[in-house]
Amino acid sequence: MYIPTSPHPLATSTATPVYKRKLTPTVTFATSGLGGCLAWCFIHPANTLAVRMNLASMQGKTFSFSGMVKESGLMSLYDGLPAGVLRQVIYATARFGLFETFRDKLHEIRGHTDFGARVGLGALSGGMAAYMSCPMEVSVVRMSNDSTLPANERRNYKNVFDTLTRISKEEGITAFWRGSAPFVQRAMMVGVFQVAFYDQFKDIYVNLAGQQKNSIPNIFCAAMTSGIIYSTATMPLEASKNRMAAQKPDPATGKLPYRGTLQTIRTVAAKEGFLALYKGFFPYYVRCGGHTVGMFICVQLLRDAYMTY
Repeated sequence: MYIPTSPHPLATSTATPVYKRKLTPTVTFATSGLGGCLAWCFIHPANTLAVRMNLASMQGKTFSFSGMVKESGLMSLYDGLPAGVLRQVIYATARFGLFETFRDKLHEIRGHTDFGARVGLGALSGGMAAYMSCPMEVSVVRMSNDSTLPANERRNYKNVFDTLTRISKEEGITAFWRGSAPFVQRAMMVGVFQVAFYDQFKDIYVNLAGQQKNSIPNIFCAAMTSGIIYSTATMPLEASKNRMAAQKPDPATGKLPYRGTLQTIRTVAAKEGFLALYKGFFPYYVRCGGHTVGMFICVQLLRDAYMTY
């Protein structure tokens, strides 16, 4: 019989519940991925909206929500959902699962876990997960934005598998990692600001607000706080990643306009102003904060169900 160190998230008393089993590494990774997938299904429209708002400036257009609905339909906000879910299968599973595995192993070795360790492990696990999920990330960006392009420029992908197949055949396998640098860099920052800060803020809210560790209020407050920080810090990298993933070679020179993270940020800032990198910030924060809250709550409930039943 296993007695956990943190209370059940739905418990109304301070009594420590008794669980029937411990979490295994397999369950840790599986619940991380499943929680990420469930949360993504709800916030995918916000991601699509953020991508379209951000890429509209690259195309020299002013984004209009009503115009988008008129042209593509409201349900187009779900374009690329299968790719988004498949990305979470890889990304969320590896990112949160690796972080917890590394954190717990380091705790066994050192006897404690401090904020510095959380930051380092968050960056490491985030970068590893991002590099593994690059093909799905490119597919999400392409499918989310394709219907907003002029008819003669659309790629007209049928589904996620068609997208993956066509990109590999038409542009080569390396095209999946075009823009991987800002994606990995962003994911490392997400690992720090979302996962590590989330882990730290749970302790802060326990000490300052008297919340129960891993209770629903504790998870919500920690997730929303880390979501605000990480969406603000990573938006320029998100914008760079979107542009590099969606770009096409210049018809005259055959060269790609965006070649690296810093070059992309400098080019956009010089031509459109630095704030152009923050176009689509509100839906991006809805995506970041919403997915952070949804994922961590789903993960905790799934784990409690496993250990209880």
